[in-house]
Amino acid sequence: MNKITSATHQHALAESVREAYMEIFPTATIEAKLDVLEPRSYVAITCSPTKGVDATLNMSKRLADRGFKIVPHVAAKMVRDKAHLREIMARLDDTPISSIFVPGGDAAKPIGEYSTALELLRDIAAFEHRFTEIGVAAHPEGHPSVSDEVLTAELLKKQEFANYLVTQMCFDADIIGNWMRKIRDVGVTLPAWLGLPGVSERSTLIKTSLRIGVGDSLRYLKNRGKIAARLLQHKSYRPDDLLINLSPYLADPTLNIAGHHIYCFNEVEKSEQWRKQFLLDHA
Repeated sequence: MNKITSATHQHALAESVREAYMEIFPTATIEAKLDVLEPRSYVAITCSPTKGVDATLNMSKRLADRGFKIVPHVAAKMVRDKAHLREIMARLDDTPISSIFVPGGDAAKPIGEYSTALELLRDIAAFEHRFTEIGVAAHPEGHPSVSDEVLTAELLKKQEFANYLVTQMCFDADIIGNWMRKIRDVGVTLPAWLGLPGVSERSTLIKTSLRIGVGDSLRYLKNRGKIAARLLQHKSYRPDDLLINLSPYLADPTLNIAGHHIYCFNEVEKSEQWRKQFLLDHA
């Protein structure tokens, strides 16, 4: 494992992991698994093309009532029109939820009028609402169907309507760090939550990575000794080395990195156990 030589880096690393929160997707069994989290933990709930926004909203209400700080994903492609958006906003208004995340969505085709997150964000801004935090997605390794230039231009436009960003999962600290410097240089100022792969089975991790277009860092893993061995020769993956390599970037105040968004693939127990142990090891 790589070593941290700077106390500043060590502190920044520990703080970023302490502030980390989990992303889950709605299933019949996931709610019972959340008891391992600290009370009032932040939990993000995805919005899938197969289950739609209703499954996300229903689970968000139940978990918010249990005291979790819930961040529902409202995917643009899963919203039919302004009337549907008004209905979604009204349902969220009946909960204590104060933060939402607005991605474009993974659906091949939109179910209605919204094709991009920016379109939905503009209409959300036209409504009266009490959300204090609105997040948007960002892609350090690009997107399978959108050019880097368009992604950057869209991110600059989206920050008018948002106050934080969450990066797509990536395995290479330098790809993340260099991308962070690039977006800061062009004027993106939103605090960044870095998408971190949690403790997960190798097959699940690779399958998901290929689906979302995490290509460069997968190739990086296959061609780098110790990191490749950890992923490709063992049944499960742990993000320890990635985090340690990220520590210089986490400690750089000009990059404004707030913490980590953990893609736990619903393996909440494994990722939370790892997180607590990591904090003990790097206190």
